[in-house]
Amino acid sequence: MTRRYLVAGSIAAAVVIADLATKRMAAQLFADEPVTVIPGILAFTYTENPGAAFSLFQNAGPVLGAAAIVVSLAILTVLAWPRPMMEVIALGLVLGGALGNLSDRIARGPGLLDGRVIDWISLWPIPTFNVADAAVTSAVALLLIEAWRTR
Repeated sequence: MTRRYLVAGSIAAAVVIADLATKRMAAQLFADEPVTVIPGILAFTYTENPGAAFSLFQNAGPVLGAAAIVVSLAILTVLAWPRPMMEVIALGLVLGGALGNLSDRIARGPGLLDGRVIDWISLWPIPTFNVADAAVTSAVALLLIEAWRTR
């Protein structure tokens, strides 16, 4: 059990640190003017998202913040039982993504859980996203691979 918490916790911490550091960088470097890396495909653009990952569910911040808390607690509970390491890694990615965006919802709004999340990676044709969103999406991919591999 300790190993599962250590692995998932380390991954979650790395995601949160990377997410917060890159959001701070985006606020400093891309707020005034986007940077085009590959024209029409990849740009770094500072946006503030009141919704969910990839700009879904606009203005549902408090509900999404509460959901992030519930998901985080559920992951910590689920990690108490044995599971494949790929699943533990995926759960760490989801936990880190949830906590990364939750930190924006807590710290960047006038009320509790209503802050806007900083998104900054614009990759055609995907709506603008951040490291936390990418971690959650990667976790889904890992879980699908694990489910396919073990069927």
